[in-house]
Amino acid sequence: MQILGISSNNPFSQKTFADSLKLPYPLLSDFPHLKVIRSYGGLTPTWSMTTAQRWFFLIDKRGIVRGHWRGEMSEVFPTGPILDAARALEGK
Repeated sequence: MQILGISSNNPFSQKTFADSLKLPYPLLSDFPHLKVIRSYGGLTPTWSMTTAQRWFFLIDKRGIVRGHWRGEMSEVFPTGPILDAARALEGK
C-alpha cells in the first residue's frame, strides 16, 4: 500500500509543509495546472476564484477508486474510516 498526498501548492511550499509535519509519505504538487485535482473533481468555483478542496481517495493497485471522503479545510480529518477501508481492501 502506498500513501501519497497531492496539493495545489507549489513544490517549495509542499516541501516546507511536509518537513514541518515530518510526514512519512510523499507530498506531490499539482501546481500550476491542477490537472490531477481537476480530474478527481476536487475543485470548487467561488465568486472570486476556484479553490481545491481537501479530498481523500482510496485507490487500489489496479487504479480503481474504492472510496472517497471530503474533509473540511479547517479541521483535521479522522483517518479511521480511510484506514478501515484500506485494511478491508487488503483483506486484513
